[in-house]
Amino acid sequence: MMEVSFLATLALFAATMTGTPGPNNMMLTASGANFGFRRTVPHLIGISLGVASLIGVVAAGLGAVFQLYPWVQEGMKLLASAYLLYLAWRIARAGAPSEDASSDRRPMTLMEGALFQYVNPKAWAMAVSAVGTFTLAGGDYWLSSMVIVITFLIVGLSLTSIWAGFGVWVGKVLSSEKSWKVFNRVMGTLTASCLIFIWV
Repeated sequence: MMEVSFLATLALFAATMTGTPGPNNMMLTASGANFGFRRTVPHLIGISLGVASLIGVVAAGLGAVFQLYPWVQEGMKLLASAYLLYLAWRIARAGAPSEDASSDRRPMTLMEGALFQYVNPKAWAMAVSAVGTFTLAGGDYWLSSMVIVITFLIVGLSLTSIWAGFGVWVGKVLSSEKSWKVFNRVMGTLTASCLIFIWV
């Protein structure tokens, strides 16, 4: 039987992991500002589903691959770093939404948001920590794993929505093409700085 204190601690852990600055939230802020909340929703849902499914994968035992084959994790870090730098570059070079209206710029899709979690070492570390800390032994293992997945879905979707909403607010404040370019360059730089979370 799971006590209220267990659920509260799990929810706080999920909030700390999903609500603090990181690559997902930096990209959501930039997306909210540039594309609006509605067009950012698939990206939001993709992140939450990606994290939740990753926790399920780790709970099923596949997280042990990192312990058996450390080179897999190192390769994933390199892949994640390259992709994150590419995304940061795309954000940084963007102008005002009106300026880019005829370009091929678009927010990330649900699938892209979900798959990014599988090359995001921070997401893997979060999943491993959640499963290692909050799963219960014996017959309650799978029930507790499901509770972790559901908690991260609810808490994560709620808090990442705030980051996207913050981006929407920023988008309304920015009034000139110059301010848009400065904002996007700052967000691109902050996204690139999230490499720290990958390698530390």
